[in-house]
Amino acid sequence: MKPVTEKTMNQQQLFQQIQKKRSFLCVGLDTDILKIPKHLLDTSDPVFSFNKEIIDATAEFTIAYKPNLAFYESLGWQGWQSLEKTVHYVRENHPEIFLIADAKRGDIGNTSNLYARAFFEKLDFDAVTVAPYMGEDSVKPFMTYPEKWVILLALTSNKGAADFQYLKNEETGDQLFELVLKTSQNWGTTENMMYVVGATKAEKLKEIRQIVPDHFLLVPGVGAQGGSLQEVAQNGMNSQCGLLVNSSRGIIYASTGIDFAKNAGETARAVQQEMEVLLKEKKLI
Repeated sequence: MKPVTEKTMNQQQLFQQIQKKRSFLCVGLDTDILKIPKHLLDTSDPVFSFNKEIIDATAEFTIAYKPNLAFYESLGWQGWQSLEKTVHYVRENHPEIFLIADAKRGDIGNTSNLYARAFFEKLDFDAVTVAPYMGEDSVKPFMTYPEKWVILLALTSNKGAADFQYLKNEETGDQLFELVLKTSQNWGTTENMMYVVGATKAEKLKEIRQIVPDHFLLVPGVGAQGGSLQEVAQNGMNSQCGLLVNSSRGIIYASTGIDFAKNAGETARAVQQEMEVLLKEKKLI
């Protein structure tokens, strides 16, 4: 199956979609074969069947979808096939939606080249999450694709983030996540680089905005992980909103019964309505 090639949105076009849908919601398609409704297991492709219904129920409230690759890779070639069909379905039916491969890749240059080829050519994602630990030459290959985006891990929401991300450089006073933000701005621009900042670190968003005032931020951790949408908006919004706030389990598993898609849609609508209020407060719509 060949991808349906669409021109990836630039920063202004993303903001226009946010204004149009009155939302900055990203839905994480973390589709676990062990958690989807049992009646779907009788279909030829249970993961895609689940994704398709979730997409149809939530697309009007959603700016982006973010499949986490681990949920698909764990199923072998069948999982990759489900992922490819999911991307193709969004491209054909909801071409205005931004597609993020949550892959967290990052390796030496020639390997990163192949990762980029996989996600940007074979699967036609708009963006891919990338780990910056190996430095510039591990990130640059993803930026050789015009109009595609790199989403660099900056400050994550997991407990183990404290192991390294807050380590301080005694000479400059920068914490490691701050050094990532400052150094990486020499690698890309506001038109091809975003940053991952966990919603459970919302108090750090003001500091982060001082370093990267104009970049889009992908913010996971709202919903099941307990992050506050209001705090994220208060500390992280800029003049173009500048946020894609992700919710995965809180939306896609709102129900595990036959009515799962209806419940997912209602939950996504409720989040969108909350986001609309926040956008109005900031006078962005």
